[in-house]
Amino acid sequence: MKKIALFPGSFDPITLGHINILEKSLRLFDNIIIGIGENESKKNLLTIDKRIFLIKKCFDNNSKIEVHKYKGLTIDYCQKNGIKFIIRGIRDTQDFEYEKKLAFMNEDLNKKITTFFIPCSKKFSGISSSLIKSIIKNNGDYSKFIPLEIQNEPLI
Repeated sequence: MKKIALFPGSFDPITLGHINILEKSLRLFDNIIIGIGENESKKNLLTIDKRIFLIKKCFDNNSKIEVHKYKGLTIDYCQKNGIKFIIRGIRDTQDFEYEKKLAFMNEDLNKKITTFFIPCSKKFSGISSSLIKSIIKNNGDYSKFIPLEIQNEPLI
């Protein structure tokens, strides 16, 4: 049986840190679904369709990675789609504390789904989508923080 994992997030935009987590995760799982949760209360820079386009462009030649959007609880999406594993990226102790609480809550909701914490490599620990959005909004050079495949794509 294939091990399929969900890597949920907003990916607004996808970063080299996300790529690093995905590369590490592919060592553990047969297939990974990048799940973009639709959250109307969150102020996103990019439309969900643009985020899907950018992510697919990064993984165009990788049949082990799919990109889906979903609404509602991540744990419900996993249950409906037979996914037993969730991947959560960790940059620092703050991320870990937040993600640990989320994992405990998800476990209370569904004990059949396991969360894996994957730390990013040290060189990517300072990269966050929020910081990149700030650089983009202020016309800074964000190219060294995003995948090469999308560096020529307009992000605003």
